[in-house]
Amino acid sequence: MDPAELLALFDHEMREHARPDGPGVRVERDGPLVRQVGGADDWNGVVWSAPDMDATAADAAIAAQVAYYTALGHDEFEWKCYAHDRPRDLGRRLLAAGFTPQDAETLLIAPVADLPTASALPQGVELHTVADAAGVELMVRAHEAAFGSDGARLRHRALARLADAPGTFVAVVALADGRPVSSARMELSPGTGFAGLWGGGTAPRWRGRGIYRALVAHRARTAAERGYRHLQVDATDRSAPILRRLGFTALSTTTPYVYRTTP
Repeated sequence: MDPAELLALFDHEMREHARPDGPGVRVERDGPLVRQVGGADDWNGVVWSAPDMDATAADAAIAAQVAYYTALGHDEFEWKCYAHDRPRDLGRRLLAAGFTPQDAETLLIAPVADLPTASALPQGVELHTVADAAGVELMVRAHEAAFGSDGARLRHRALARLADAPGTFVAVVALADGRPVSSARMELSPGTGFAGLWGGGTAPRWRGRGIYRALVAHRARTAAERGYRHLQVDATDRSAPILRRLGFTALSTTTPYVYRTTP
């Protein structure tokens, strides 16, 4: 499958026909858009827009989403904008409507069969599969150490997945002498060929030792065992070079545009 065909398949399966990313959320079609709607601690936002959406339709759709999510009372929602989305100036139109762009990430995809499924860990480091609330706490601590951000929403989503949809969620923590130093998760979409890699991050003093690669290999092995054909990642500038070396191909970029409904 060439890159254009793979990108089209991704758009079709994972965006246009998106599945809810956790219990208690729903996916809705609203004219030329597909959006996810959940509670205040869930991810809320637009995941797909029709490839033939013109400027007039885009402005109307943007205004409709602002009105809709504001009426729900959430503090914020996101429009996940890809570089190949239309119209070409969609990002500018979102900016003019009051959205704030976050850091752009690279969309990378790789065939599961082409990826390494084993990678050496530094001495004293072992992987722990997250299977209960105690494991979630380890993951949250590792996430906060890696990214310096609060892990409350991650905790909420992980506990909900484990309780109500454990077959769609895989998470792993790297422990160094019992302390969490890195973590990552994988979200599975039954009925598609894609599994998504999310949240991979390592505490600063442990970077550059192969832990991130080991977390990718662990999830690739699990995806293969469960019959998924492709792994998808929205990668930061730090992780994208590692993923390219492992066999991932960059297909587009994605920029989260966030609208905050309260000051």
